[in-house]
Amino acid sequence: MRFIATCKLGLEALVASELRRLQIETESVADARVTFLGDFSTMARACLWLRTAERVLFEVGAFEATTFDQLFEGVKALPWKRYLKRDTFIHVNGKSAKSTLFSVSDCQSITKKAIVESMKAAYGNINLPETGKEVIVEVGILKDQVTIALDPCGAGLSRRGYRTYNVAAPISETLGAAIVTLSRYYADKPFIDPMCGSGTMPIEAAMIAENRAPGLNRPFAAEDWHFLTGNEFTLAREEAKDSITPQKLMIEGSDIDARSIDLCKKHAKKAGIMVNWAVRPVKDLPVREGRGVLVCNPPYGERMLKKSETERLYREMRTVFDRLEGWNKSIITGYPSFEQVYGKKADKRRKLSNGGMPCTLYQYFL
Repeated sequence: MRFIATCKLGLEALVASELRRLQIETESVADARVTFLGDFSTMARACLWLRTAERVLFEVGAFEATTFDQLFEGVKALPWKRYLKRDTFIHVNGKSAKSTLFSVSDCQSITKKAIVESMKAAYGNINLPETGKEVIVEVGILKDQVTIALDPCGAGLSRRGYRTYNVAAPISETLGAAIVTLSRYYADKPFIDPMCGSGTMPIEAAMIAENRAPGLNRPFAAEDWHFLTGNEFTLAREEAKDSITPQKLMIEGSDIDARSIDLCKKHAKKAGIMVNWAVRPVKDLPVREGRGVLVCNPPYGERMLKKSETERLYREMRTVFDRLEGWNKSIITGYPSFEQVYGKKADKRRKLSNGGMPCTLYQYFL
């Protein structure tokens, strides 16, 4: 069977690498998606373990369509009785890009209508009650190629279950995990986020260091799919629990806002990990010897600080961060003139997106 791991643009290689570490066969890598092959046990493991993907999808069928009739007939021809009960509540999501059929709402409506017609023919019913469990169907159209899939996730993979409170402009868990991975962090190094907000990146770093599956403590929509044998997610969770390696970590998150640090402590406790937290402005970041990793997601001058305040902060960051000799530093921001204001060109830049806003990850290595 074919599955699709969707992700933010720029993170495809990370997702493919994660799949290979899980010994899952990748089939292809394209913009914002990685396809892989396997069975439903493979799907369950991917749902539990993928840190940087946004969703996992199970492909039901694929075909070309440039008219609504072709879309209708293509969807109707798929074996829906295999996946849906007579009373299944069918929820259709959709997206379209670079395609003749560009109206997403029309594509969703036609897909739903085609599924219902297929189900009526299969079950011999005039009406389908849709009073049962919900199944999410995804219709995606790219360059006139239609992919119909079931969504086993429900809530996106960024919803780990530990972040129940938020601060202004939080970074998503999946993007946080990606930045930690790209920062070249390993468990034997000290790790600091001096503007940690709700604590996402320090918590993700601790989960990576202890090999904790990010989806271990949350439910998935596929656990209600009647056509699964019933133990795919149970076995995947048992494997994930056995894989945890608790360690004494040197991870710290600090923030000028005491309320944010209170939230961080609650989130870390819920995630089951230990992180050191401190209420402290960036300028008071202590000097540390040796090598380590620093990451941060400072204000961009859009929602939190004025432009002048943002530039003052970036200049201050440069002064403070230069004290950490021998440290890798990774800074994500949507501020277009960051390097000029910071006063140093990055060794590496990566285009990313944070909350729909175009951003760049600036990295300074040893």
